[in-house]
Amino acid sequence: MLPFPARGRSRDEVLSAMRAARDHDIRWKQGRVFGLVYHISDEIDALLQEAFSLFFAENGLNPTAFPSLQKFETEIVAMSASLLGGDEHVRGNVTSGGTESLLCVVKAARDWARVHRPEITQPEIVLPVSGHPAFDKAGHYFGVKIVHVPVREDLRADVSAMIRAVTPDTILMVGSAPAYPHGVVDPIPELAAAARELGLLFHVDACVGGFMLPFVRKLGYPVPDFDFRVEGVTSISADLHKYGYAAKGASVILYRSAELRRQQMFVTTEWSGGIYPSPTLAGTRPAGPIAAAWAILNYLGEDGYLDITAKTMETVRRIQAGINAIPGLKVMSDPEMSVFAIGPADKNGLDVYEVADELSRRGWHLDRQHFPQTLHITVNYVHTAVADEFLRDLASAAETVRRPGVRKTLTRVALGAANAVARVLPAAWTSRLMSKISALLGGGGGLPGRMAPMYGLIGTLPNRGDLKELVLDLLDGMTRYVRRN
Repeated sequence: MLPFPARGRSRDEVLSAMRAARDHDIRWKQGRVFGLVYHISDEIDALLQEAFSLFFAENGLNPTAFPSLQKFETEIVAMSASLLGGDEHVRGNVTSGGTESLLCVVKAARDWARVHRPEITQPEIVLPVSGHPAFDKAGHYFGVKIVHVPVREDLRADVSAMIRAVTPDTILMVGSAPAYPHGVVDPIPELAAAARELGLLFHVDACVGGFMLPFVRKLGYPVPDFDFRVEGVTSISADLHKYGYAAKGASVILYRSAELRRQQMFVTTEWSGGIYPSPTLAGTRPAGPIAAAWAILNYLGEDGYLDITAKTMETVRRIQAGINAIPGLKVMSDPEMSVFAIGPADKNGLDVYEVADELSRRGWHLDRQHFPQTLHITVNYVHTAVADEFLRDLASAAETVRRPGVRKTLTRVALGAANAVARVLPAAWTSRLMSKISALLGGGGGLPGRMAPMYGLIGTLPNRGDLKELVLDLLDGMTRYVRRN
């Protein structure tokens, strides 16, 4: 237990302790992480911080008290709609991030169905297995069934399979531009046309690509249609704090009509405290992210974003060529922009989880993915300066993994045994087994020193319900206070 501070500490003490804690984080300013943080320069950071600080105390809950925030939000929505092919009828809001945007979409679709299709008692949403898990989260929260559909061999949504998954209870179909795991854009025109014919709403999750794909297209790269220019698209989400390079957390959710956006909102007039309207999921809405997003859009403008995108895409092509030149590795499918996945070149290719562990030892962070086993890469402007260094370290990591070793033999034996035993053990025993295997292969409290063994095990456990319990155990352990000497 950590007792509540009995006495305050000095400003210098507090800030010193925080800086010391930050010293253990990944060096994102040096481009050592491919995702999570989107960074241009210290100059841009200074602008964002000043804009954020100008409004750090204001509250977007009540626009009548802060008309400046209403101005910023409505202009952000209008600029985003223009970028994404919308017209004067498009409505939307700034949210705290992509997850809130997608939660808003599901809530709006559910309530739209209550008005227009009241016969539905158990609404369903159809999306590819590559769709973001925020839809699953929203379904869990709002009582909506999420139907996952396998993707094609090129990892894009299978239009025919999506149509076959539609039932009389389906209210919404989803496509991604691009899907986060592999960076490929789903066939949006075909999906939207099918949804329109079936009388369904259709959402494009462009949280990753919304502020990148329009500029990639303007630079002459092939980008399929994906936005409001496509008939049948009824809503789009796009994250400002990704390739909009805004401060966290900021995203936009856009609807083709005011009628649909109204279903997202909540209002009560029965409270003794007065009328309470809430346009998004949050009550109190931090003003800093809204202000910083308005600032960066106006500071960079189209010419600034085009310049940043041009340099980023040149870096993407260099990194992808370098990956494909390394024996045992390849870029998965043919992604349209700066998000993609590294996988084994063939069935005898390298264990990418082991490659990720070796990269971690060299100071790089890459997210591990499964179904299939891959490593996630999101290239942004900061990586233009470190692409060659990353490729050298990736080649070195691959060479290390390619060599036989005792650890890899131990990993294979342990994982094979653990997986076999997990098929017959109760869930609680499996959880304990997971902890033992993790410790044996490099753990010792919290996250293990090497992640490949853990990911190799959880990616192949036969009972996915048991796997959820294991992840919950891990999350519980990561958020439990432990006194350190």
